[in-house]
Amino acid sequence: MQLFFDEIAKMTLGEEVNRLFHGRGGMYPGAEHICLDWFPPVLLLTSFKPLDTQSLDLSVNLIKQRWQQLQGEQELNLVYQYRSGGSTQTELIAGSVPEKHTVMENGASYHVHLLKGQNHGLFLDMKNGRQWVRENATEKKVLNLFSYTCAFSVAALQGGCDSVVNIDMSKGALSIGKQNHLLNGFSSGARFFGHDIFKSWGKLTKLGPYEMIIADPPSNQKGSFVATKDYSRLLKRLPELLAADGEVLLCLNAPELSIEFLMDQVAEYSPTLEFVEQLSNPSSFIDVSSDKALKVLKYIRKDN
Repeated sequence: MQLFFDEIAKMTLGEEVNRLFHGRGGMYPGAEHICLDWFPPVLLLTSFKPLDTQSLDLSVNLIKQRWQQLQGEQELNLVYQYRSGGSTQTELIAGSVPEKHTVMENGASYHVHLLKGQNHGLFLDMKNGRQWVRENATEKKVLNLFSYTCAFSVAALQGGCDSVVNIDMSKGALSIGKQNHLLNGFSSGARFFGHDIFKSWGKLTKLGPYEMIIADPPSNQKGSFVATKDYSRLLKRLPELLAADGEVLLCLNAPELSIEFLMDQVAEYSPTLEFVEQLSNPSSFIDVSSDKALKVLKYIRKDN
């Protein structure tokens, strides 16, 4: 924990959402279970193993000290979350959380929710992926698979895409996604389908083909998607949705599965897809192993 305590003293706060400490990347021995995120105006401290009272109290006190150095008399807003497997315990340690909490990233606004569940409405490690979509979506028809709260869709519309189709089993997440579009001034250009992707090929095919497809599935969510058995199912059908020379981002956030796992799956089940590059992760998510970190691979469809 000492390395985490040392980093708190160097903490800086900006106007945009950001990860401040990424213990999960393994770069700070003894603090691999700790993360600290900035969702203005709230700090989120997350631990993936129980913190004893002394460690938690010391963490909170050091955060308060640094906060006062940076923010003066402004009230500290701090949420603590302990995660273990599928269970989550969340506690408001200090201050408050806005009832309608919105954050900024690269000029886009997103609704977030820190006091319920493990997923807060925006995956911070996917920042570079959203930036790539924003820079490459111009005049393209986009398909956003496993769209969650549709941040990729907002980025595509910011980049001037012709249209975007969002599909996700969670109607609640899609509802937030619709709000995110309105929050950024997009009242048209996007469609939303609360369906099981594997039961919706006909609908998706009818609306295609697409010049850009984003596939960012959960890695192990029973009833939705388990990467070890479902990525092959997805890849078998993906090329038929993709226009000639169309681009696809394939994402995998599973520390136990390597880059080679995903590339081998593509080679076997989508041989018309040609690997182009791996997108780098944000610098705040530095990891000792690229295989354990988020993997975002860009492919292009080549039939010859």
